[in-house]
Amino acid sequence: MKKQVMILWISFVICVFTTIGLWFMVNKSNPDYEEVKVVVLSAKTTQVKNKKNGSTYNKYDVEVEYEGKTYDLENAHSANPAMKGRSITAYYANGKMYADVQGVKNGTPVGKLYFVCLIGSFVLLFGAAIQTSKLSQMKKENV
Repeated sequence: MKKQVMILWISFVICVFTTIGLWFMVNKSNPDYEEVKVVVLSAKTTQVKNKKNGSTYNKYDVEVEYEGKTYDLENAHSANPAMKGRSITAYYANGKMYADVQGVKNGTPVGKLYFVCLIGSFVLLFGAAIQTSKLSQMKKENV
């Protein structure tokens, strides 16, 4: 059990350092994108409720048109219905439209890997903490 706890903590530290390195890589990256003017076709805000804890968050669905094609605007930060018909700036990369450059960076393979490592770090932290607690309890019971 002690070996397992040590492996979890070492894995956590490695994952955290990897996450930090990837964060710098994502922020320094200069992905290929094109800044374009698009027309908003529809914009709506949907409140999504988390069934487990009851909290809610807003999901923004914005549909835009560019060169006769319709796109869902990735990482939209708001969805004001009054935007319909207005021209806004968007960022076109890899066949998708993004609301800002950070969305383009997060959509790259390195950006996706960063988020996987970030989530993995939290999972390893909780796993290591739980296993450390169990090991501590086992030691107390054996004394």
